[in-house]
Amino acid sequence: MLAPDLATAPPRVLMTTDAVGGVWRYSLELARGLAGCGTEVVLALMGPPATPEQLGEAAAIDGVVIVEGSFDLEWMPGADEDVLRAGGWLLELEAAYAPDVVHLNGYAHGALPWQAPVVMVAHSCVLSWWRAVHGEDAPAEWDGYRQRTGAGLRAADLVVAPTRAFLRTIESLYGPGLRTRVIWNGRAPAKIEAIDKQLMILAAGRVWDEAKNIRILASVAKDLSWPVCVAGPGVPDLGDCAALARDVRWLGPLAPAALDVWLAQAAIFAAPSRYEPFGLAALEAALAGCALVLGDVPTLRELWTGAAIFVPPDDREQLVYALGSLIEDAEVRATLGRRAKERATTFSAARMTAAYRNAYAEVIAAHSGAIKALAN
Repeated sequence: MLAPDLATAPPRVLMTTDAVGGVWRYSLELARGLAGCGTEVVLALMGPPATPEQLGEAAAIDGVVIVEGSFDLEWMPGADEDVLRAGGWLLELEAAYAPDVVHLNGYAHGALPWQAPVVMVAHSCVLSWWRAVHGEDAPAEWDGYRQRTGAGLRAADLVVAPTRAFLRTIESLYGPGLRTRVIWNGRAPAKIEAIDKQLMILAAGRVWDEAKNIRILASVAKDLSWPVCVAGPGVPDLGDCAALARDVRWLGPLAPAALDVWLAQAAIFAAPSRYEPFGLAALEAALAGCALVLGDVPTLRELWTGAAIFVPPDDREQLVYALGSLIEDAEVRATLGRRAKERATTFSAARMTAAYRNAYAEVIAAHSGAIKALAN
């Protein structure tokens, strides 16, 4: 295995991405690191259109080329035809740009007849989300997704997961025998002036996503002496408890720079998630020195044990107790914020970039060796 600092940066990487959630932030962070090492990154953007702000942020990175495609993402209901169309489009991009590595942030296209080696990253999946949120296997309507995902995983030259716990989940759902590696996600600290912490609790994420479990935080807001603020797209699904909305300040979707300011101000960050394969929002909050209160799930335990308070995702009483205890004890709150910030340095953008350079170098070498063996 090549040491990370000895891995040669590939001249060009074709990377799929989408602008829906954390994959976008991850893609830009990695693209920025790779471009800084001399790699050109071609971002193949699928799914809902990116905002002008998102496109501007990507365009500002020297060495990044953005190519937009109008295709539903593989996890969207009824996406079968678009998945096929997107596959043809991606092969055309490979022919046009001749990348040294194809980096897929999805599964369905892993089994395409690529010329370059494929590194596939398991950020999330419908089957694991369904099991975590609903406590049962996904229904038969997702069988096609299950088959495409399994085929893509088996075809990839390397499957990367952001935590060991999530890798075990992927293997339990789609079978052992995959060529795998764990590479933690990374983030660079926000470049803003120091801001004094305010007496507030912040949460961030897609409000409509049951995995983020924003509803339970909204349900306890009235029992807390500090205001609860929630940043993220979507309208809260509060069912017949619409009155809960009055107890929370809903900030809506925020640009990265605006969210950075809110994180810098928040004394406590709450993410009582039922499902987090990694959790970039928690990492960003830790970098900002927030005390973390997180859902007690294996992936978050792996990353933040000793630097966060964990609560069972659906236990209102424990959530109120954990948040109330931090509200009442400034010393514990400050200590937890320092521990979170120290732990966050483990998940640096530089370390993530080095690990991917190493992974790329290995699959390129193996792919080249296989071609030479066939030629002989």
